[in-house]
Amino acid sequence: MASASARSQRLVVFGEFFLDLIFYDLPNLPRLGEEVKTRRFAELPGGGLATTALVAAGLGTSTAVVTRVGLDARLSPAWQKLVKSSVSIEACEFSGKFPTARTVCAAYDGDRMMITHDAINQKLEKLLSLPAVQELLRTSKHLHLACALCPVRTWLPVIRRLRAQGLSISADIGWNPEMFRSRDLPQLLGELEFTFPNEAEARAITEDSNIEQALKKLARWARVPVIKLGSTGSIAIQNGKVARAKSIRVRSIDATGAGDAFNGGFLHAYIQGWPLQDCLRAGNVCGALATTAAGGSSAIPKPKKLKQLMKGLH
Repeated sequence: MASASARSQRLVVFGEFFLDLIFYDLPNLPRLGEEVKTRRFAELPGGGLATTALVAAGLGTSTAVVTRVGLDARLSPAWQKLVKSSVSIEACEFSGKFPTARTVCAAYDGDRMMITHDAINQKLEKLLSLPAVQELLRTSKHLHLACALCPVRTWLPVIRRLRAQGLSISADIGWNPEMFRSRDLPQLLGELEFTFPNEAEARAITEDSNIEQALKKLARWARVPVIKLGSTGSIAIQNGKVARAKSIRVRSIDATGAGDAFNGGFLHAYIQGWPLQDCLRAGNVCGALATTAAGGSSAIPKPKKLKQLMKGLH
């Protein structure tokens, strides 16, 4: 195991990579049998992995990703955006067996709906045992899991082994009702430094409609639960103390990936050693800006701009 002093300030993001086909600025939503046309379209790297990593790296954090992609992705604009960024892809696996996961996103009136095909992401946890990935983790500070950790009983020993290596670990499991119902979920959350549900996910996990009560219930399990509240900001609890942070006002056109952009901003601040309140503010700024362009990683602030916008939230 690498000593604490030998570890770099690197963030590793593990999870699912998607080729996102985003249709936005729609005049209305189509019903079955109908077609809606828009001139606004983008093909971008999607999923929590790409967005979180691109935002953190764009802010200056040394970042690597671990994922599985198909050979079909290599020349796609979405994968090339990741390749040409400062994000390391050296520990990723290329598969000739399955096509790269794809998501069609329809963004309308500040929200979005998605359809996904992701057969390639089955048993993704096996990547964590590869020698190249193990070497990467030995010299990194923090691992963020940007995927559903399901089944929980499979992931629990995996996470415990990673923690034993000296890593701090966070996760964003997204909307996953199967996980929410698992009796083992509290144990899994107890292994995490941070967990990042949005408001709806926090209520579903805790079965509590009051968001502050949901936060306190999550705090019985996770060390520092962080709940994303969209345009109103975010809330967290650490050592029994509740921290709240407002967000900035923006004109939103596409909410795709905003929560993952929040994660990237928050984790950048955490890697830099900022206090929890500033981690929340950094996440809020990145999440809000993400909604001003297609996809979650198209509006990353420069580090200086991030600090300027954060000052307005004090």
